[in-house]
Amino acid sequence: MDEALLEAFRSTAYHVCIDTVNWATIRVDLPLPAALAEVVGTRSWAFITAWNPQARRRPPAENLAAQHALLTALQALPDAMVLPAIGVGSSGWSEPSLFAIGPDVSALDRLAKTHGQLAYVHGDGPGAALLRMLD
Repeated sequence: MDEALLEAFRSTAYHVCIDTVNWATIRVDLPLPAALAEVVGTRSWAFITAWNPQARRRPPAENLAAQHALLTALQALPDAMVLPAIGVGSSGWSEPSLFAIGPDVSALDRLAKTHGQLAYVHGDGPGAALLRMLD
């Protein structure tokens, strides 16, 4: 991954819809916002998407189908909770995303790789949001 793409991942605002009114914004290397930390508790979590694999744009219908498959896979994991989310880059691009609470890193790595993702953001409990790079 080149430095420009790495910086794009690091500077993205990762927005999570907590309920019908409240949103929280995750930033890489910072702790979860308090409102989101209350929802997560001590569980592991991840901000993940199936949109635009390998950071290459693809048709919306393909992105929607892949996102639906990712959502279905996340919901099938034991004790997983999934909230709607969206990543917004500093240059204005955005990608619909999912905030998954409960899945472990091995399951998340598998799903991210299945959907051609280069990285995703994850953490444990209210701790710092980490950018997880994939091979």
